[in-house]
Amino acid sequence: MGRFMVLYKSSATAAEQMGADPEQTAAGMKLWMDWAAKAGNALVDLGSPLNEAATVPSGSGNGGPHIGGYSIMQGDSVGAVNALLEDHPHLNAPDASIEVLEILEVPGMG
Repeated sequence: MGRFMVLYKSSATAAEQMGADPEQTAAGMKLWMDWAAKAGNALVDLGSPLNEAATVPSGSGNGGPHIGGYSIMQGDSVGAVNALLEDHPHLNAPDASIEVLEILEVPGMG
């Protein structure tokens, strides 16, 4: 079974998305918890929102949308994980996308 890093991207930062009124925040968290319950054992770590910090300059300057949070999931394939993310509540955020990356073993370490 593979492990996958799930990145939640949006044109709004996590802080901006969580800056809603308390009722909207509670409703949003309920949607996330409902999704987490549905994902079951495939959800290894719900993760956490991420704050903006710094980007190490690379010279290419390819900045993208904000990464507002992460989760760690497991599944038989990236397709199986993607299927669990199809109706994820993050997709309601502005210009939202979810990126799924397979976590590979470090050579010589596993």
